[in-house]
Amino acid sequence: MNGKKTSKIDTYLNRKKIVKKVFKVLVVDDEPDILEFLSYTVRKEGYRVFTANNGEEAVKQAQQLSLSLILMDVMMPQMDGIEACQIIRKDLQLAQPIIAFLTARAEDYAQIAGFEAGADDYISKPIRPRLLISKLESLLRRINPERTTEEEHESAGIVIDREKFVVVVNNKELQLPKKEFELLSYLAKNPNKVFNRDELLEKVWGSDVYVVERTVDVHIRKLREKIPEYYIKTLKGVGYLFSIEKA
Repeated sequence: MNGKKTSKIDTYLNRKKIVKKVFKVLVVDDEPDILEFLSYTVRKEGYRVFTANNGEEAVKQAQQLSLSLILMDVMMPQMDGIEACQIIRKDLQLAQPIIAFLTARAEDYAQIAGFEAGADDYISKPIRPRLLISKLESLLRRINPERTTEEEHESAGIVIDREKFVVVVNNKELQLPKKEFELLSYLAKNPNKVFNRDELLEKVWGSDVYVVERTVDVHIRKLREKIPEYYIKTLKGVGYLFSIEKA
């Protein structure tokens, strides 16, 4: 009985870790000590953390990365948080992240200016780690309250985020060509289920596109060059499956 309870708890905790790995959080502050403290606190919880020292750097990173959330100081040199937030919100090409300002100023007018610029929330300094993480988790639930296996799969160090087209293997992000990603994603969505070449061709390439059977083999080979081989197993004469076990 205790074993089952422990297993369920472990499964729940592992799932929380899986979700966190997918989220990209940018921490922005011009004070090195605070930046280091904040990034360490957030990274320790399992999130993928990036840093910037001012508003200009924050804008550049927002343009280069598909960020989930930005924790940003308001008062900074070169470009403050308010201006950076305005630029990010006006850029319609960006996948808009949640933006939470970090500030020691409690005046209503300062917070109103932030909200008018496009901020989603304020977190007051001095920062209390447990409160910061609780706030961060609450904000990120707006993006994705409960991710399902339709959107991601995690097993022994691999995360496949179908929403953002991101694959993370052993904490390393991979950029896969579209068809390789779709093939891996489809197999992972149906773990331990065997698919023959014809089934994979139809599901991934579509029945209205002509491709030869060897196309599947070539894409499988390329995937195995990029991720541990044990994820995709071959059943000779039958097909391929995505394995959730290393052995």
